[in-house]
Amino acid sequence: MTERVGSDRLCATVGELAPLILDHADDGEREKRLSPPVSTALRDAGLFRMLRPRSRGGVGLDPVAEFRVAETLARVDGAAAWNVQVCNASELFGGWFSDQTTEEIFTSPDAIVAGAFNPHRRAVAVDGGYVVSGQTLFNSNCHSATWFIGLADVFDGDTMRTDESGQAETLLTAIPAADCRIVENWNTMGMRGTGSHDVDVADVFVPTTRAVPFGPLTEPAPAYDQTPLSRIAVWVTVGCHSAVPLGIAQAAIDDLRELGAKVPAYTQSSIRDRTTVQLRLARAEGKLAAARAFFHAAFEEAWASVKSRGHLEMREKAQCQLAATTAVLTSAEVVGLVHSCVGATGIRDEQKFQKYFRDVNVITQHAFICEARLESVGQIMFGIEPDWGFFNF
Repeated sequence: MTERVGSDRLCATVGELAPLILDHADDGEREKRLSPPVSTALRDAGLFRMLRPRSRGGVGLDPVAEFRVAETLARVDGAAAWNVQVCNASELFGGWFSDQTTEEIFTSPDAIVAGAFNPHRRAVAVDGGYVVSGQTLFNSNCHSATWFIGLADVFDGDTMRTDESGQAETLLTAIPAADCRIVENWNTMGMRGTGSHDVDVADVFVPTTRAVPFGPLTEPAPAYDQTPLSRIAVWVTVGCHSAVPLGIAQAAIDDLRELGAKVPAYTQSSIRDRTTVQLRLARAEGKLAAARAFFHAAFEEAWASVKSRGHLEMREKAQCQLAATTAVLTSAEVVGLVHSCVGATGIRDEQKFQKYFRDVNVITQHAFICEARLESVGQIMFGIEPDWGFFNF
């Protein structure tokens, strides 16, 4: 109940911030970053720390409560919602670090943690820590971040450390934004306002307290073990990305309904009077509602399971992945249905239909939630070992 109250409060806050967000949405598209006034407002409202535990000053929402807020924000602006979700996903990895380290990184209400996991950086072992170098892709909200998390493979000189199975010894690292360099190369057809540029790290010393072994988490640090979120961090991370296209698709449906009175050129009847449009609008609403219900149900089941037994079974992980990817693919289909109904209005910059179309189709390419992830789900359904590494978490 506490989570639902917090979710409702934050949804109301999103409504209050909507005029500001909309006023700066074009700036974000043009400048390829979340506008600073919007970033500050979202930070001050607590939206970047919805999944941060209360022990570290966060809101401490459960996954589905957080997804509802994110979807509400995405109905206003998909880029702002995406950046909020990426930062909330990054918060989940605090459980790998010690309480002392998370006190340093996460506790401040001004802290915004972002980052990316691909490709792995290089961590050369030295006294007291590692010298880390490497450039990662797709660091959404990098301009607003105060810390970046990422992965790095350990080297002794030029030799990579490996375990008994030959796998690289990998670290989860946390590096202050001041030690990183943003490489301005986010040139895309959509989601431009996310500012998902590369981030380069060049020979930065990272102490062992901020470079910890990365693998399946069985015993989160005490401050993070007060909530089960760290135990399903990877799967909530996947879900965080899927809440955004659901909101974008709903906004497209809402805007189509508002456009209903339009009479297209060379015709006498309005859009809403056309049986084809009526049919497609109903199909779009039904498909989206079904995808949202499946998405929420899968993560509600996962949340209940991790609270009761501390981990997810493979079937539940597969359901989370299936529901998350289905939400994304269905959202893109829904936006496509809407786009087919609005005619030339759908190609004009002053209308948002073209932005919905561009943004949602960019999201479908994200590795965590793209169609290819369904291959891994199908493998599990056939009893085959999945090829997607996240199923080990």
